[in-house]
Amino acid sequence: MAFPIPRATLSWVSSFRPSSLSHLLPISLSPQTHSLPPMRASHLFASLSTTTTAHEPPFPPTVPSYKGSNNRWKPMCLYYTQGKCTKMDDAFHLEKFNHDCSRDLEVNIAELKHIRSQNLDFFLVLDLEGKVEILEFPVLMINAKTLDVMDFFHRFVRPSEMSEQRINEYIEGKYGKFGVDRVWHDTAIPFKEVLHQFEVWLAQHHLWEKELGGHLNQAAFVTCGNWDLKTKVPQQCKVSNMKLPPYFLEWINLKDVYLNFYKRRATGMMTMMKELCIPSLGSHHLGIDDTKNIARVLQHMLADGALIQITARRNSDSPENVEFLFKNRIR
Repeated sequence: MAFPIPRATLSWVSSFRPSSLSHLLPISLSPQTHSLPPMRASHLFASLSTTTTAHEPPFPPTVPSYKGSNNRWKPMCLYYTQGKCTKMDDAFHLEKFNHDCSRDLEVNIAELKHIRSQNLDFFLVLDLEGKVEILEFPVLMINAKTLDVMDFFHRFVRPSEMSEQRINEYIEGKYGKFGVDRVWHDTAIPFKEVLHQFEVWLAQHHLWEKELGGHLNQAAFVTCGNWDLKTKVPQQCKVSNMKLPPYFLEWINLKDVYLNFYKRRATGMMTMMKELCIPSLGSHHLGIDDTKNIARVLQHMLADGALIQITARRNSDSPENVEFLFKNRIR
């Protein structure tokens, strides 16, 4: 049973408001429990793109089991995710809050029989938050072969063209309901600084070198939709008076891969999780939690044998032009 969290400590963590306690149970490998719901005829029009090798998903679908799935779920310390936790020697704090971003994503890969070779070595799962300006920039680095979480990058982002009063109202409405508005105010930095730190992080993992053109090396962003990299990042770059970095020129829209692999349309993360019987963890619309849940969908699809490919690419000479590489895609 989870221990009650005093209100005073909520500013340290992402809150957890599940609709049920089903996420606390170990994930079963029962075919009856995890088979996809019957497909309706209206969903069967999708076909694989011309760049995708036909590879039927297993039936019943493979359900990856997670190491330590019997452990009590703990919310992330959002100071720790940004390298600013000062309570690493506090046993009570460590017992209450998670300081391991891979804790809920450790897959027993030996049980998985359908994993196929990928064209990329790493997937960078990204889910931005913020409608006016970007407020949160979380990334999980997933190994394409082992499905392991190799590392994470997480920063809260301070808007550059909003008054302090508007920022306070905005953050109270966005993060106050999760009890993490104080963490945001304590840690948020401008978008330019976020990208500078992100580039250092990419370089540390040998995923990016500015001298070699600035594109990602054997890695690609994975998003749930095109909005994050097609729309929001270019908008934020304009607001922040900076050029769009070349590593944002292509990405994988997981919804398009899902459509072509399972031959059914999913409108968003929660739909995919429901259809694949993946329990939701954390707070929906808290970026770091949504990123972890999208990563769980990605792991499930990899376990089923999906080939995860680039779905959208910008023209480097005219970045405003985006080419969508799958014939059948979510519009």
